[in-house]
Amino acid sequence: MVNAFYEVHTYKCLIVLPLTAVYLDYLDDYLADYVLKIKMCVIIYDDYYYYYYYYYYYSGGLKCRSCGWRTDVLTVTPWLAPIVWEGTFDPQVIDEAFMSQNLTIATTVFAVGRYTRFLRDFLESAEKHFMVGLEVHYYVFTDLPDDVPNNVTLGVGRLLSIVRVPKFDRWQEISLRRMELIQTAIKDHIHRGANYIFCLDVDMRFHGRVGPEALGRLVAAIHPWFYMYPRSQFPYERRTVSTAYIPLDQGDFYYQANIFGGALEDVHRLTKTCREHLEVDKSVGVEAVWQEESHLNWYLLRNKPTKLLSPEYVWDDAKGRDDKEIKLVRFSSVIKNKAEVRENL
Repeated sequence: MVNAFYEVHTYKCLIVLPLTAVYLDYLDDYLADYVLKIKMCVIIYDDYYYYYYYYYYYSGGLKCRSCGWRTDVLTVTPWLAPIVWEGTFDPQVIDEAFMSQNLTIATTVFAVGRYTRFLRDFLESAEKHFMVGLEVHYYVFTDLPDDVPNNVTLGVGRLLSIVRVPKFDRWQEISLRRMELIQTAIKDHIHRGANYIFCLDVDMRFHGRVGPEALGRLVAAIHPWFYMYPRSQFPYERRTVSTAYIPLDQGDFYYQANIFGGALEDVHRLTKTCREHLEVDKSVGVEAVWQEESHLNWYLLRNKPTKLLSPEYVWDDAKGRDDKEIKLVRFSSVIKNKAEVRENL
């Protein structure tokens, strides 16, 4: 039996749980009944922490006093991983749980070729909104180290290191080599100085809070162009010759590779597997339809993420701001001329 307790009054229920989905199998029927109701108003949790929530009991279910009530969007996956939306978490509660842990978040970003032009805006907006209050170590992978701005003011406990990479012959090579380079960096030095890692694209800008509510063992973001589509329309790799192949009758969500992360061990395992599959494909002359993103989706179908970020965390500015489900855009791809910034098309 899981170490948990509850206290029920006529109108209020206090539940304290180590909130990992695996424990649900061990709950007695009475407590499980409450948990099933709680998940309908999504609890943001991490595998390593205890969170305390108060719920008012009403006939027909439990209402979360601290995190609000979203019925217009999916807030939990079939495997009980939370999907983080505006209104599903209390920033103060989340910050109190994480700020005392002395965590360091490694953050990789690739600024290769003409993409270095996006780096200043990325860094300046990150310093305003990304993991504010936590230690962050940016790792900038670039073939043009002299183009990395050296006058961006970083907050206390926030560092930037440059990782030199070769100039690639095709822009697709950046995507194809990304998993290999991240895996190598984790193994060689990142593992010594970080608790979590996020892998981000550089042609992005932060607009709002991306804080510790996004941390988890394995974190992925739902693609903003496909979150309302059936899986039969997801742009998975459909050719059986590729190791990224996903059949038409399989799939949970379509994840975007602009942002993924988690605990170092989990992300190392992800990048290692994707690297191996990319190398197998290359050996037979195959390139997955969306390069490393196709392999990322294959991996996450078979290794379910423990937390999903809603499209708020990976929006596309070209999509506009008319989607009624999106209450706040936090991180988005900037509008650009891809043919101009992508060299060697």
